[in-house]
Amino acid sequence: MSEQANTAVAKDPRRRRRAIDDDQTPLGATLRRLMEYIFYRRARFALVVTLLFASVLLSALLPYLMGRAIDIIGGGGEAAELTQVALSIAGAAVLYWVCAWQSNRNIQYVAQDALFRLRTELFDHIQSLSLNFYDRQPLGEIMSRATNDIDTIDSFFSRGLNQLLTSVTTIVVIVAVMFMLNGTLAIIALLTIPLMIGVALMMGRVAGPAFAQLQQNLADANGYMEETLAGNKTILAYGQQRRSGDALEDLSVGLRNTGAKALIASLSVSPLVGVAQNVQLALIALVGSIQAIEGVFGFGTVVTFITYSNQLQVPVQQLGQIYNTILQAAAGAARVFAVLDEQSTVRDAPDAKELTLNGGHVVFDNVDFSYVKGRKILRNNTFEALPGQKIGLCGPTGAGKSTIMNILTRYYDVDSGTVSIDGQNIAGLRQASLRQQIGAVLQEAFLFSDTVMNNLKYARAGATDAECIAAAQEANAHEFIMQLPHGYDTLLSERGANLSQGQRQMLTIARAMVANPKLLILDEATSNVDTRTEKLIQQGLQRLMAGKTSFVIAHRLSTIRDSQRILAIKDGVILEQGTHEELMANKGLYYDLYMTQFRVRPEAAI
Repeated sequence: MSEQANTAVAKDPRRRRRAIDDDQTPLGATLRRLMEYIFYRRARFALVVTLLFASVLLSALLPYLMGRAIDIIGGGGEAAELTQVALSIAGAAVLYWVCAWQSNRNIQYVAQDALFRLRTELFDHIQSLSLNFYDRQPLGEIMSRATNDIDTIDSFFSRGLNQLLTSVTTIVVIVAVMFMLNGTLAIIALLTIPLMIGVALMMGRVAGPAFAQLQQNLADANGYMEETLAGNKTILAYGQQRRSGDALEDLSVGLRNTGAKALIASLSVSPLVGVAQNVQLALIALVGSIQAIEGVFGFGTVVTFITYSNQLQVPVQQLGQIYNTILQAAAGAARVFAVLDEQSTVRDAPDAKELTLNGGHVVFDNVDFSYVKGRKILRNNTFEALPGQKIGLCGPTGAGKSTIMNILTRYYDVDSGTVSIDGQNIAGLRQASLRQQIGAVLQEAFLFSDTVMNNLKYARAGATDAECIAAAQEANAHEFIMQLPHGYDTLLSERGANLSQGQRQMLTIARAMVANPKLLILDEATSNVDTRTEKLIQQGLQRLMAGKTSFVIAHRLSTIRDSQRILAIKDGVILEQGTHEELMANKGLYYDLYMTQFRVRPEAAI
């Protein structure tokens, strides 16, 4: 099972669906870029370092004071001197607690602020990317980078960074104090540290790439789960639950094996470090005791050094554990930065202007387009839509109807030719101003997990309740909305699943009415509803299209028969255009489509 599973994972086509060029920047450069989010709050971070240094210095002072107390007791010192040392210990302990607490409090603020800015920057950037970014990879892959990879960074920012700063500062301060007290014992204490660092670096060569692969395998598994859950009805309908489970198991085997390799390598550091530190402690005790017996210094100094040695063990061991967190964070950050470095293919020109509408006169002039360079989808397409006209688009599946509309909204830029609205080339317009004037009602009605009213208000900032209710009435949606449990305040489930397809479509029509665009795109808006509901939707659409330049994509040719111009498209080329009567008389592509769909006598079709 394991060997077969590994083979399946290796050959799984999902492994080759890499559309984002993952960041291959070296570990150090990735971490420096990541730390820029921390350094954004420079003043507060400087305060953290200052408080941290003070707390570590006070922590290092405590063993020294305890050693002094032992020497006072062993040397028959006075009680007053001992009392003074005791009070100093108490004062240092209180100050240590205050500094440490304030340091932790401020580092958490800096860490969470950095994570907040990284997360919002990633989300905003993803939303700014062109549609071809989403065409090139599964949604689960993007979601994994925005969730799992951000979580690994969160682990480093929230816990690992504080431990790293504390450990490094503690080691530096304690080593400095040890050299001040006794150079010989300090050298003995440092003998094993290069060994510990060497072990950590050696294991990192194995763990680093393993953690990077772990994040990718996790993205594969999450992407497959997201896709499977989205298609749950299809899986149930065909009884493919077992097959889906087996596929996820295959992906999980790779995830398990990679995770085990990464964790075994990283966790091997701590035991090896522990052995080295025990050797260090024994040497300090031996050499220190000999020197104390010879009278070089008191036994209090030996106890102080042993205490320092124990204090040194904790941060060194933590560095081994933190290294694991750093590697995971770097792997996650590399994947996040790869998305942040993605560039939108559709950009506003530096001198882009606002769209100025004067009726909605749309012209496509000799337009060519390709999703992939060298493979044209649209070729030499020219047509004109006069203000207020209804333009029908028809043709076989994959002919390029929706692509033409995606170009009008400038989701993609053309290869050659021009698209203009009221004499303005859309390539020179701000995308936001263009899309603000173009409304769309699509075949798949998308609604958010929110109230009915908020779904309607989503169309336009500042829309009032009264405007939304009026739009719902125009779209024939008001009646069924009022029959919902809480009317317009009814909370819809994800994608509006607690409504019928027809009800969802009527809500999207009402939403488009709230937006009140000057140009309108209807893409198979009535293809998934019954005849009675279609009639209600068509009434709403007629009201929505009134006075607007409208483009209607349809397979049901009856819905575009009354269009002032019909475009018959095949293989990315507009083969015919004209009215229904003109195209039927031509007996070309449109005639064939119409006769095939309705199977009527020629004289009855016109």
